[in-house]
Amino acid sequence: MIDVMFFLLATFMLASLSLQNLHSLAVNLPRGQAAPMAATRSITLTVTREGEILLDQTAVTLDTLSAALRPRLDPAGSNVVVAVDSAAPSGIVVQAMLAARGAGAEHFLFAVAPPR
Repeated sequence: MIDVMFFLLATFMLASLSLQNLHSLAVNLPRGQAAPMAATRSITLTVTREGEILLDQTAVTLDTLSAALRPRLDPAGSNVVVAVDSAAPSGIVVQAMLAARGAGAEHFLFAVAPPR
C-alpha cells in the first residue's frame, strides 16, 4: 500500500512540474508596435547602455532624480516615457523608476522601436 502511495506521489509531482513553464527565453528588447498616443505632456527618462540616467536629455544620478523630476511633473498627471537601451542594466532601470515613483510619477510608458 505504501508503494502505491509513493508511486502516486511521485507521478503527481512529475506531472505538476511538467505543467510549469521552466524555460526562460532570451529576449532582446525593445521592439514593438502600438498605435500612436494623443499628445500629452511627457517627460523622458533615459537609461543608457552604460547605466547613465538622463531626464529630458539632462544627466542626473539616482540620488538627484527625484529632486529633478518633481518640479517637472504636472499635478494633473504627466506621463514618464522610459527609454531604455536594450543592453542597459535592469537594476538601474528599476531603481530609476522607483525614484520617479517616489517623486510623484504615476504613469510610465515604455518607448520601443518599430519592428523591422
